[in-house]
Amino acid sequence: MNGQWIGKYSGTNNGGLVADFDDVGNQYSGVIFAYDNIHTHPRTFARVQIPKNERQFSLKVSLGYQERETGIFMSAEEATTKLSDMQIAKEADTEWEVDNSKILLRWKTGIGTNGNAELTKSEGHRPSTLIGIEAVKSWQEFKNFVLQLQPYQFVFRGHSNSAWRLRTGFHRTGRSSLITFMELDVNALHRQLSGLTSHRFNLADPLDYAAFLNLAQHHGYPTPILDWTQSPFVAAYFAYRDVSKKEIDVGQKVRILIFESSAWNTSFERAPALMPGFLHFTFLEPLALNNLRVIPQQSISSVTNVDDLEDYVSHVERTNNRIYLRVIDLPSSERTTVIHELALMGITAGSLFPGLDGACRQLRERFFGG
Repeated sequence: MNGQWIGKYSGTNNGGLVADFDDVGNQYSGVIFAYDNIHTHPRTFARVQIPKNERQFSLKVSLGYQERETGIFMSAEEATTKLSDMQIAKEADTEWEVDNSKILLRWKTGIGTNGNAELTKSEGHRPSTLIGIEAVKSWQEFKNFVLQLQPYQFVFRGHSNSAWRLRTGFHRTGRSSLITFMELDVNALHRQLSGLTSHRFNLADPLDYAAFLNLAQHHGYPTPILDWTQSPFVAAYFAYRDVSKKEIDVGQKVRILIFESSAWNTSFERAPALMPGFLHFTFLEPLALNNLRVIPQQSISSVTNVDDLEDYVSHVERTNNRIYLRVIDLPSSERTTVIHELALMGITAGSLFPGLDGACRQLRERFFGG
């Protein structure tokens, strides 16, 4: 049951549902969001605890609301005051039928609204199904290809294994509830890291909030952020840097992802930062506060609440008849050539990771070959 579940609902209203559940021992805990097709309506959400080992059960849930534009959460009482022209339900009686791949959900409220939905589970843990560009299969062909791309319209990302699916570090841990992440993880990170940074991050400020999460991401904490770069050659470094001799011997391929971020960001609804409640994939350029890695890595970030990004992007592409994401798969056997050429370009561990760790890694590469 833990993971992300997505579906559509119908009844007195129509729209989409997104449920994010975490395994918390004797139950599954999380939040289910309903976002109405009428865009003037706020998103409705409920915190739920689902019993384990039960296939059918009933739950009475309290309802909360979220402003679409700002992401601000409201209680039913606050929503009633702010949205005086709308009827606001405070609770819902829900009926659940669940199995490992499907949830059937029915509900009714005290103001006469009702609905039903079928949700299916995200499969973000699967291997990637993306196919590399057929005409680009070598390092030389890669260089020729990317040099023809229009600058600053695309972002790039390197994977040392072409089978890896596009997925955030947060979702790779098996967790799904962004609200839990925002309430627990972010506050704990803020308490611990504030003594280690010269800038005191104000989490009430959206710019500081985004910069703080980006800092944690760049230092290894699992977040709903993905790192991208505006340089295809920086992406190639990250694709090749951790390739081992064993992976070369078995013929594994590395992958560079190419995303047309400029067109994407101008075509679809964006989120200013973390925003559970609607499916989105947003590119941001957070402030580089206390983060010396952002500029040399030509870093740009994406934030999302989607577990299976490949499936989500593919769905958007099919719906809009437009390709945004392409991939290039290159042989891992070219690692020595690639790392050498990138070093001549000034792209090394020492340049991308200012400090002792980067300098030592650069020298290790020089004298030990990896």
